[in-house]
Amino acid sequence: MKPRIAVLLGDPAGIGPELIARLFAQQANRARAELLIIGDRRELETGMKIAQQRFDYDVVEDAQAAFEGDGVPSLLDFRLPGEQPFERAVATERGGRYSLAAFKQALALTQSNFTQGMLFAPVNKTSLHLAGMETGDEMEWFAKQLGYTGGFCEFNVLDELWTSRVTSHIALKDVSAKLSEERIVGAVQLIHDGLKRAGHPYPRIAVCGFNPHNGDNGAFGREEIDVIAPAVEAARKLGYDAQGPFPADTIFVRARDQKAFDGVVTMYHDQGQIAMKLMGFWRGVTVHGGLPIPIATPAHGTAFDIHGQGKADVGATQKAFDIVTRMATQRVS
Repeated sequence: MKPRIAVLLGDPAGIGPELIARLFAQQANRARAELLIIGDRRELETGMKIAQQRFDYDVVEDAQAAFEGDGVPSLLDFRLPGEQPFERAVATERGGRYSLAAFKQALALTQSNFTQGMLFAPVNKTSLHLAGMETGDEMEWFAKQLGYTGGFCEFNVLDELWTSRVTSHIALKDVSAKLSEERIVGAVQLIHDGLKRAGHPYPRIAVCGFNPHNGDNGAFGREEIDVIAPAVEAARKLGYDAQGPFPADTIFVRARDQKAFDGVVTMYHDQGQIAMKLMGFWRGVTVHGGLPIPIATPAHGTAFDIHGQGKADVGATQKAFDIVTRMATQRVS
């Protein structure tokens, strides 16, 4: 059986509607899953016009009426109150409110397993915060909406290489104090489980050091000796194929060129993000790991600078759809 995927158009000020139009104009993608698009029909039509590509869809009044037609995608024509148009190429409260309201519907449907996975086009954090999102990012907000209190982490994926991180959106000066054996082992466990859910039977995980040259035996800091190496050993005792710590300036070369690892655990946000985006900005995917439902999105942003120009690259959205479809298949009953 095919999984059912909830699809969101992203911030209407950006390239999201164009990306979704390009993605599902391809019949091969439409054939892989049953699709419920949650968004303003006018925005989907605008995206198709910009992309100069289109696909057929059935408009439904509520989610329960979806998937009853002739196999084409269903569109839940979701609109905010009022008829004023969305502003383009700029962060706005209205755009953020639209994104958050669509998220709530998709999360509820996927948590109940009416849909088995969730794919969303890029959203804008400034817009989300203008609309009242009080968390640091949408992943924390998702966890609160789902009532989930377990561990979670943003995975960044490029082709077959996955990364996770021990700390995320905090100041660099605060990272060292946040590193602990428990948190590092938890990051290893999360990426191991995420890789398995995505079809990797025996994930191989590399763990980065924190300091330049891995601390050079304590000359540039002791985090590798006192915290990270013991955490790697603890993870191995729990049965995870974890190795390290490795210097951050070479680990991605080994992972990409030598195919030595399936996943890399970094200590802070940019330690992995810079490498992954340099290797393939328009192919990168963000997977919201650890949450009880599969959620994926392109790793790039809303690209306000090219909105409406018809040149948005669908590569990362394609990869996100590939991953969330694989993960959602495991929830099909």
